[in-house]
This record gives sequence, C-alpha cells and structure tokens, in this order.
Amino acid sequence: LICCYRKPKTKRAKRFLEKREPKLNENTKNAMLIKGGNANLTVTEVLKDIYAVKKPFAVLYKRKNITRPFEDQTSLEFFSKKSDCSLFLFGSHNKKRPNNLIIGRMFDYHVLDMIELGVEKFVALKDIKNSKCPEGTKPMLIFAGDMFDVNEEYRRLKSLLIDFFRGPTVPNIRLAGLEYVLHFTAVDGKIYMRSYKVLLKKSGCKIPRIELEEMGPSLDLVMRRTHLASDDLYKLSLKQPKGLKPKKKKNISHDALGTTYGRIHMQKQDLSKLQTRKMKGLKKRPAEKSAQDDGATPKKSKSA
Repeated sequence: LICCYRKPKTKRAKRFLEKREPKLNENTKNAMLIKGGNANLTVTEVLKDIYAVKKPFAVLYKRKNITRPFEDQTSLEFFSKKSDCSLFLFGSHNKKRPNNLIIGRMFDYHVLDMIELGVEKFVALKDIKNSKCPEGTKPMLIFAGDMFDVNEEYRRLKSLLIDFFRGPTVPNIRLAGLEYVLHFTAVDGKIYMRSYKVLLKKSGCKIPRIELEEMGPSLDLVMRRTHLASDDLYKLSLKQPKGLKPKKKKNISHDALGTTYGRIHMQKQDLSKLQTRKMKGLKKRPAEKSAQDDGATPKKSKSA
C-alpha cells in the first residue's frame, strides 16, 4: 500500500494542510458550482447568479464536466477534496430532465445527501434593475409552508438550503447589516425562491420602517429525485466533538424559570461552642464549666 499522506516539504504546504485539519470550530462551508456536459444557457445563468450570492465562499467551475451524480459520485468527491468544498450545486439539461439542478452536501468527502430540482421559471440578477447587496452579505433565511415541517424530503431540503446559504457564523449582529433576505415558499408541490433587499426608511420613531425590494435571482423549482442519507449516517454527521460540549458543574441546578441554585457542603456545627452576645444572664456558672471539663453532669445543689 502506498501512503497518500506525505510530510510537507515547504512552509506553504504545511500551512495548507493545517487549514484542512479537523477543528473544534469549523471553517465556513464552501460550495462548488459545476456545469454538466450538456448544460444550456438557463442552467449556466442560474449557476452564475448563485455564485454571485455565495461569493466569496464558492468555487465556480467554468468547464463542462460529463458526470451523472445519481449514478456515479466519484467525480464529485474528487472535486470536493481538491477544492475543499463540502457543498455542491450541479447543473445539467436534457430532454427527460430539462433545466436540472442537483444540490447536495458532503460528509468526510463523501456524498451525504442530494436533492434534484427542476427550474420551471428563472429571473436573473441582471433582469431586475435595482441596487444589489455588496458581496459577502450574510442573508436572512425565511421558510414558509407546512411541507417544510411535515414531509421528510422537504425537511431535509430545508436543512440543506440553510447549510448552503447561511454564510459565516458571526458573534454580533448590526442592524444596518440586515439588508438581504432569501425567502423560500413550498406550496402546491413547488418551491419558490425569492431574494429581497431590505430598505430601512424613516418612520418618525427609533424603529425604522422596513420595505422589501426584489433583487433577484428568482426561481420556481419543482422537486424530482432525492438521495438521502440513512438515519444513522445523518446522526453521525451531526455529532459534535467533546470539546464543544459544556462541562457539567457539580451541585448546581436550574429550575424551569432559569433560576440557578447551588448546594454548599459544610462540616457539622457544634452549637455549644457558638459565640453569643456577652451578657450576665448568659454567663456560665462554675458548676457548668466544671461539668464540661469533667464530662459529667453537675450535681444539684441542696435548697436551703
């Protein structure tokens, strides 16, 4: 057997390998957009617009690649390892499945799940003459429709779309940065994708008035084939390392309202040695003192 892992010979190669090593906090997921061998103009424009939305966390392959992901996944896994991308969008076109898109994700450089979508209507970014959001804007995702919660395939599609468009994880949110909305609606067996720019206008008070302006791209999609991971594999892909799990603290509990309770362990107290206020009435008599010293009970004095 030939070992496929070699020691880096240069510092640049060492830094490259360190970036791909497993981490407690993962890097932002990158997506690769691939054209099939028979992609038409509509599919090409869709891939370009999705690339414009995903930049800079995307790689667009301009050459056509003759592959069928549902039949052979080796080429996708090769491109995933080469470009270090865990998400992919594959576009193709043929007579049986016109304007075809396959969206999917990887786990350990192997296909986890993928869903095939057909494009029935498409409005490009350039067709809507409005101002656009700057590159790298993190979108707000909205899902409407009961199918995203009832149907297992639609539920997995929702998870896949969130993974694909969520962007980087940010510690803080700025109100002016909330300027891009991606809206997905599932109704009557179709998925409608719309993108809007958020306009903050004066309202006469501290809270601004919000208006949505369609920005593009706009897609009307229909679900076709699906390739979903088994429950065990899907559960394994969601497993978190032990370093991210919060450590349990002893003797601390919380109630339903979030109040924190702590239990303190103390030694047994001897109340006989407790220092009290110095008063004449609380002073010990000589008989009590001698009884404590000898460990015997004091004798009762005879009454005169």
